[in-house]
Amino acid sequence: MRKTWLTVRSLTLWAISGIHFVVVASVLILIGMLIDPRKNDKPQRVFFRNVLRFAGVKFEVRRSPGFDPDRTCIFMCNHVNIFDPFVIYSAIPQFVRGFELESHFKLPIYGWMMGHFGGNIPVPDVPTLKSLAKMNRLAKESLDSGISLIAFAEGSRTRDGHVHEFKKGVFKIAQKLRVPIVPMSIVGSYQFFQTGNWMLYPGKITVYLHDTIDSSEIPRDLENFCERVRQIVAAPVDESLKQFPPPDQRG
Repeated sequence: MRKTWLTVRSLTLWAISGIHFVVVASVLILIGMLIDPRKNDKPQRVFFRNVLRFAGVKFEVRRSPGFDPDRTCIFMCNHVNIFDPFVIYSAIPQFVRGFELESHFKLPIYGWMMGHFGGNIPVPDVPTLKSLAKMNRLAKESLDSGISLIAFAEGSRTRDGHVHEFKKGVFKIAQKLRVPIVPMSIVGSYQFFQTGNWMLYPGKITVYLHDTIDSSEIPRDLENFCERVRQIVAAPVDESLKQFPPPDQRG
């Protein structure tokens, strides 16, 4: 009986959130063509937050005392599922854009939206010296203009809910440009929706914005530093998975 209810609930929520996404995203893209994206930030935030509401998920943001909401920075975040952009944009209290695979800009509607909202950084699917130089240049331009950036440091979505090894590339950008880093944890999203499974389970997503790490604290040797940041991000995620296992793993 519960499985039937969850199936009907998921189908209904997908339909509602999908229609809302297509209609409102189209309107926002049109507005974005006419108005500076920074002046259009508030309706975008309302839109992204409503996507989560219509998907049936509760939402909360927790800021560490050492988090500086006014500093332009690079947020290092775990990558869970397709709802991550909506979670991130609803949580970060700054004008923020992200590193996105170049191929994502070719996706219907979503890719168009990423291209027209301005400031998102294409990450080459097949890196070359030329494409990486372009990515670094665009990142510098965004950061210099006061746009904070979000990076999924794992490089791909989790398949088990846990936070896996962070890649060094974006850390090198922060190191080179002397930009502060903010570890960011998306907690509860894996229990809500798992990649490869279309069911939307009742639940709550909590975002942790950890202490801002000044660029002066980024060492030359990034190996241990990357792991340090990964552990900060992973701690609340792992604790949540222990306390609240995904629905399909509960006894």
